This record gives sequence, structure tokens and C-alpha cells, in this order.
Amino acid sequence: MSERKGAVTFKGNPLTLVGNEIKAGDKAPEVSLWTTDLQEMKISDLKGSLVVLSAVPSLDTPVCNLETKRFSKEAARLGDVRFVTVSRDTPFAINRWANTECIENLLFLSDFRCGEFGQAYGILIKELSLLARTVFVIDKTGVVRYVQLVREVADEPDYDAILEQLKKLS
Repeated sequence: MSERKGAVTFKGNPLTLVGNEIKAGDKAPEVSLWTTDLQEMKISDLKGSLVVLSAVPSLDTPVCNLETKRFSKEAARLGDVRFVTVSRDTPFAINRWANTECIENLLFLSDFRCGEFGQAYGILIKELSLLARTVFVIDKTGVVRYVQLVREVADEPDYDAILEQLKKLS
């Protein structure tokens, strides 16, 4: 498994990402994740939809909270795009957060078991065992068309750039 030292920072401190870097044009790696009701779901189950897959460190943090709420607003506006949020939070914690925030239009998936998603997508932070803040846009055939790795984990993504990519693919 490859490592990319200093690929991201947290409050200015360099961190190491584990796994091979995914780039635009790559097929979305096949992994299993878990829904909030403990059902296994594979990335290939999303084929047929244009997908915004947002990986966040933890929903119980202010920036992840803001990002996920913003994507919920975009999901309401863009009915033909499937918005998916992935974290290493347990399915129970994700469900509690989504219910507390009244978010019903996103698909939440958990990589809590062994970090398979984080490693397969090259965004598992070695030092924290959390996912780096990353947004992948995946087309209907399962090909990654856009990747935005947010260099400073404590920053929000560039939403305008993501929405521009969606326009190009719609």
C-alpha cells in the first residue's frame, strides 16, 4: 500500500495518506461500505447515477457539518444527482447526526470497519485513521470524472468547482 507523506495538513501539520491516489479517468474502486441500518452496500450499487461522493473525517465536527448541510441543499436543487457522504463514523453515529440535523436526501455510508474505502481511494489519514476531506464526482458508468482533495483538512471544499463539474457531466 503506498503512502503520500504531507499530502494533506490538519491545522498546518502535515499528514500521510494511505492508498493509491485516484485520479479523473480512473474506474471508481469497488469496495463495501455500510448504511446507517447496517446493510452492506458496494460502490457499484451507485452505477446508473451521477454521483457526488463526499468523504469527510467526522460528521461531528463543524466543517463536516457545514459541508454535509451544503450538499444536502444542492441535492434538493439537483434532483438528478445522487449525493453520498462517507465517513469512518459508526453507522449509529451517522444516523444520530442525520436525524438531529433533519438530513434525509443524502445517502450516508460508513467505512468504520477497516478503512477499506479510505485505502482504496487513497484518502485514509495514517495518523488519525480518518478520511481526508475529498469530493469525487463519478459518472453513470462508474468512472471518476473529478477529484477534489482538500489540502487542509479543516477547510471546506470548493463547492463552485464541484457544481461546475456536474454541469459539464449533466
